[in-house]
Amino acid sequence: MRCILVGAALLAAASAAASASGPALGASAAFAPINGPLPSLRKGASLLRGASQQRAQVAMCAPLDKRAERRRIVSNPKFNRLGFKDSKKEVEGIMVEEFTSDLVKELREQSYVIEREGVTVKLAKSFGFCWGVERAVAMAYEARTFYKEDKIHITNEIIHNPGVNNRLREMGINFINPDTATGVKDFSVVGEGDVVVLPAFGASLEEMQLLDAKGVRIVDTTCPWVSKVWNAVDTHKKKDMTSVIHGKYGHEESIATASFAEDYILVKDMKEAEMVADYILNGGDKAAFMAKFSKAVSKGFDPDVHLKKVGIANQTTMYKEETAAIAKLFERTMLKKFGPEKVNEHFMALDTICDATQERQDAIIELLEDKSLDFVLVVGGWDSSNTGHLLEIAHMKNVQGYHIDMADRIQADGSIKHQLVDGTVEVTKNFLPKGKITIGVTSGASTPDAYMQDAIERIVMLKALETAEAASA
Repeated sequence: MRCILVGAALLAAASAAASASGPALGASAAFAPINGPLPSLRKGASLLRGASQQRAQVAMCAPLDKRAERRRIVSNPKFNRLGFKDSKKEVEGIMVEEFTSDLVKELREQSYVIEREGVTVKLAKSFGFCWGVERAVAMAYEARTFYKEDKIHITNEIIHNPGVNNRLREMGINFINPDTATGVKDFSVVGEGDVVVLPAFGASLEEMQLLDAKGVRIVDTTCPWVSKVWNAVDTHKKKDMTSVIHGKYGHEESIATASFAEDYILVKDMKEAEMVADYILNGGDKAAFMAKFSKAVSKGFDPDVHLKKVGIANQTTMYKEETAAIAKLFERTMLKKFGPEKVNEHFMALDTICDATQERQDAIIELLEDKSLDFVLVVGGWDSSNTGHLLEIAHMKNVQGYHIDMADRIQADGSIKHQLVDGTVEVTKNFLPKGKITIGVTSGASTPDAYMQDAIERIVMLKALETAEAASA
């Protein structure tokens, strides 16, 4: 059984709970999650289960078909997944002006290699904006153009790129980001009739229900590949399987995917996957296991019960080779545990690896085969999972890589502020080798070409200054 709150009654209970708790949490924080304590809604759930919930007397206990519930919300006439035809042409012109690059166009025309001021630039053959990201950004721009005078919110960053998100803020779009201390989002600022954009990562079912009940106009930019993963976890549920999701438990996409699963556990890498596989085969210290995965499992998760049948899913931006390896690990584990005649009853893996993620990873692997590279420049948001994996690949290939989120991380004094594989940020002085250099360049799926051009031009400028100084010495 799952207890849910529905319709306008949900809002009444949420508002009552918010009033009792004070203004800091707001109406959204009082919303009760359907399937356990996801990070963004955990604190508010406890509020609604208190006196305010009893006062409202609107609880309904029934099994919830989450896919059917999502379809119900999507079928609302106020729910828009197609964009705005009347604004498309105007937005296309804006995006061409803001995000495209003459330099990148030249690189394509010159077989992905150019030379400037003693810098040979070799570009990966797949890079930058993917179709899903471009679609999401375009829809957000279209929403602003179409609803010129309306209040517009977005439930998180539209994509993981600081420049693009800042542009949306400049357009007057309000970002409802989680509180850094509590992880709670405050939806009290959203009023009936407002416009709310769901980002490319998607939104949790709980958020979608809340917004639907508030009577807002929803613009859904969720990437279709993310929706494909949601369909996969629904298939797991129908087969009474626990979803093993390869992803980061605090990532927006993983939070959304988990909300559509019934029973789940998130593993961020092969090491964590091996811990789960070992428990399946050998058991172990249950308390220690649950302590390790306390933030990454569904409510009521019991490893002795919920790891007998597993289906594999993934955060679409994870390293595709690792996702495939994790799937093989669990297939071998179930084969050993239950035998070949029953393995299909206890294991399944659907292909939910994003094509764009895979193509960009394959392209940098090909680029790194070029032994003439002095280093690789990776351009993309520091919180972008798919961009971070591009740096990881360079690291695994023992090639120096610099991951920057904005071109101005490359300074006129010859230093570069960049993020390492472990997420720490450091400044490297005089990062450019002396003399002529050859660099590889790529960018994450959330990075406009224009931003990559800005970064390349800064490197070329530093080399031009070096040459000028040498000539005048």
